[in-house]
Amino acid sequence: MRLLLKLRISGNSRLTLNYNYSLSAAIYGLLRFGSAEFSSFLHDIGFESQNKTYKLFTFALRLRGYTIDEGSFNLINPNAYLYISTPLVDTFIQNFIIGTFEKQKMEINGSKGASIFTIEQVESLPEPQFKEQMKFKLLSPLVLSTKRQIIDELKQYYLRPGDTDKINEVLTNNLKNKYRIINKGETGEAEVKLKWDEFYLRKHDRVTKKITINENGKYPVEIIGINAPFTIEGNPELIKVGYECGFGEKNSMGFGLVDTNFTN
Repeated sequence: MRLLLKLRISGNSRLTLNYNYSLSAAIYGLLRFGSAEFSSFLHDIGFESQNKTYKLFTFALRLRGYTIDEGSFNLINPNAYLYISTPLVDTFIQNFIIGTFEKQKMEINGSKGASIFTIEQVESLPEPQFKEQMKFKLLSPLVLSTKRQIIDELKQYYLRPGDTDKINEVLTNNLKNKYRIINKGETGEAEVKLKWDEFYLRKHDRVTKKITINENGKYPVEIIGINAPFTIEGNPELIKVGYECGFGEKNSMGFGLVDTNFTN
């Protein structure tokens, strides 16, 4: 299920460029109003499959008008839209909606202070019909990674658009793990294959984006995501999982949310 929240900033009109960590914390905070137990479980433990942990939700913040300076968005237009997507209707969605009605605000902390958004409206969005081939645009960057030997050390390597075979392997395994958790079943030999929009890649010199998670914390982490439209072919059930939970990794930090609407 997918929710769309209409937000309006009040007070400080600056928002840190690396807002993902703080916005994720604000979402957990709203969940806590509905169920402190579920919020703590999701944040601290999550769901496990094949020795990997998943939170099974993602989000994307869309700003309507801004300039960028000194590591911040300077919001010219006070309106913003937050998309929240998850298959966990009876737990996540219900508790999150309770939180939005109880608090009616979201606070996103940054190096230059907190940005406070008033929640003006919450609505549910219809799902598309899931087919064996679909085209998506990304509302937030897609993150996929693997381990690579760099000199004498095994390090995390974030995949780039040209890493086609590895992207499809990692993405398929990621979606299968999420499917096992949601449906308590297997998809057999099902797989997905992703193809980037070649015209978009030619038109844009750079389609990767670096985001710092917990930039003000003791151990900040730099993540590299890909931001380009793509076509995906394969099992419709796996594609649905990607649409609901987010494609790729780090979904609960606001990565991998897609849309079928190309009008804006």
